[in-house]
Amino acid sequence: MKASDLLLKCIEAQGSYRIYGVPGEENADVMISLLDSNIEFLTMRHEQTAAFSAAMEGYLTGQPGVCLSTLGPGATNLLTGVAQANMDHMPLIVIIGQASTHRLHKISHQNMDSVDMYKSVTKWAVTIRDADTIPEIVAKAFKRAQEGLPGAVLIEFPEDIAAMEVNAKLSVLPKIAVSDNKEIAEESISSFIQLLQSAEKPIVLAGDSAVRQAVDKPLKRFLTTANLYGASTFMGKGVISDHYEKSLYTVGMGMKDIAVKAFDEADLVICIGYDLVEWAPDRWNPRGDKKIIHINVAPAEVDSAYLPSLEMIGDIGGILTQINKQLTQGCTKDDIQSFKAIQKLVKDDLNQDDNNDSFPSKPKAFLHRLREVLADDDLLFSDVGAHKMWVARQYRAYQSKTCFISNGFCSMGGSMPSALAAKQIHPNRRVVALCGDGGFIMSIQALASASALKQAITVIIWIDDHYGLIKWKQEMHFNQYSHIDLHNPNLLQVAEAFGCYAQVIEAPSMLAEAFERIDKITDRPSVLLVPIDYSENMKLFEHLKRIV
Repeated sequence: MKASDLLLKCIEAQGSYRIYGVPGEENADVMISLLDSNIEFLTMRHEQTAAFSAAMEGYLTGQPGVCLSTLGPGATNLLTGVAQANMDHMPLIVIIGQASTHRLHKISHQNMDSVDMYKSVTKWAVTIRDADTIPEIVAKAFKRAQEGLPGAVLIEFPEDIAAMEVNAKLSVLPKIAVSDNKEIAEESISSFIQLLQSAEKPIVLAGDSAVRQAVDKPLKRFLTTANLYGASTFMGKGVISDHYEKSLYTVGMGMKDIAVKAFDEADLVICIGYDLVEWAPDRWNPRGDKKIIHINVAPAEVDSAYLPSLEMIGDIGGILTQINKQLTQGCTKDDIQSFKAIQKLVKDDLNQDDNNDSFPSKPKAFLHRLREVLADDDLLFSDVGAHKMWVARQYRAYQSKTCFISNGFCSMGGSMPSALAAKQIHPNRRVVALCGDGGFIMSIQALASASALKQAITVIIWIDDHYGLIKWKQEMHFNQYSHIDLHNPNLLQVAEAFGCYAQVIEAPSMLAEAFERIDKITDRPSVLLVPIDYSENMKLFEHLKRIV
């Protein structure tokens, strides 16, 4: 068989049956091999879309997503999506075509050192120089992508190697199991219990890895048994259900929000699945004086504001299950009245504007109505922009993997490609991408792909004709702003030109009826355009300055 055939068989052996990508000359052998493969290839309109989509598939399923491009500009176009996957810990296999090995040593057409370029944004980057090594390389790539904190792995495939004939009897390595490391030593459990019992004001901070491992049930049992208050980061939304009576909702804003007052008072912070890229520890431990427990799949990054008294490394659900078995009545904390008062302030603040139906829509009012319309297990993907802050702060999440916000690499343009991948995996659930007008145009190729694939995703665009988040930050720091005007085309006509159903939402109360109409559309995307009142951005800033 050809080496390109063998590559695909090895990918299948590792359990992956879908590749997102863009065809090119130097990956032509792989493209032709796909014709006789069980692997589904989804043709994207831009390599960045392919990387975002494959990364989200990996995040949702735990099985690494796979994306493919050609060399040179194809490889550079993938780079942003790959960097986001790696920093946001999404398991991803990246395959790029490359020039023939006989010209890699010199300046030649589209040739560049892609492996070296990718080393800083992947866990491992390798070139296939010998076709007989393909089974080992693919198996190692899948293992590296999943072990510890997941991330991206690059396989570069030169075109002359791809075209080679290889021994058809060459054995394909079986899928390599990644150890869960569920068991934690008894002395660590004892130390945990001791730290919890001695703390006067313990609090829980849940992050991305807790969501990735979907530890909702053991975490809820721990919180309720110990009677603890807890908050999540942007990327941890949902793992502590906002139905939980001691939820402090979400923390991580650039400005100091109300719930951070509880962290100011806390003497012990139990960090579960938290990564420093999600919310810098000096924001909640500025003096570096709090005791910290770190529970995650990998050791803590070294930071002067994040020096754990105890690290418990391994499968987070397994660790929590062990802790829960050891919790006794003596571990239950009395209700912390100051935390209770802070929680009330948070709730009252979040519920303002719930019934405001003015035009343009108020961010709080719109997200309140959207939460009413969407089921608990529907999926909402927030892009990056001013709307991200409002989604993180206002939108209630009730279970893991239902609200997605990149707050690690934080690239604009990821919401629609992510929604595209999610609809492949969850065809019977509502999948919504919420983006700003800047992020929408930046990733409009994903809408073209979703339309071609007849995917019934819903795209909500908050329109203010500016780079809203940059305007907000400039106003906060300089009381003026610069070069943030977008001069949008008619986005309703743009959406319709892509074959989408499109509608302008002039008031939050229109959402319920709009979704009733959208739910009947099963063969194309729907786009809801929402003029948004971003004067609320600075009002929130001034409001929080006064009360926090």
